[in-house]
Amino acid sequence: MVSAGVALNAPLVAAAQAGAAPPVEVAPAPAPAGGATVLDVAMTVNGEARTLSIDPRVTLLDALRERLGLTGSKKGCDRGQCGACTVHVDGRRVLSCLTLAASVSGRRVTTIEGLARGDALHPVQQAFIDQDGFQCGSCTSGQIMSAVALLREGHARRDDDIREWMSGNICRCGAYANIVDAVKQARGGEDER
Repeated sequence: MVSAGVALNAPLVAAAQAGAAPPVEVAPAPAPAGGATVLDVAMTVNGEARTLSIDPRVTLLDALRERLGLTGSKKGCDRGQCGACTVHVDGRRVLSCLTLAASVSGRRVTTIEGLARGDALHPVQQAFIDQDGFQCGSCTSGQIMSAVALLREGHARRDDDIREWMSGNICRCGAYANIVDAVKQARGGEDER
């Protein structure tokens, strides 16, 4: 049975099942103003070596979205308060709106686009679909990236643990109960009270 939330979000579900964001035109780097410094930053993004020539003040979020066309990570508050921009750097979750791209030089970055393996969704992505763990979709990528990390970190033993470790990710639609259920599904079981 498909719930109303999934039916209303059919484009989001289709995009998640496809494992890729729609094609986006990537803007060329703007020319530095008045002799500003430009850094070459090499990193591995979703398993692919990438090098960007960027202003040292560019955030990882802006580099991913504007320079690499990876728009799955969302710019919610741009202040590190909502979690919509969560990505993994060397397996640890970070708020990409507060992380300078230059600080991840030589490191592994994983975005929501890098979780699925071909047509096979990551178990957390599938659980979010199964449990209707999203509504408008604005926070979904950050929620999923945090959920993947908290499962890897071993912080999903009880419902209260899940809520605590996901508390940095805000859902303005209030799908929190479904998000907890999705994490539990991906974990593979009921609450270990």
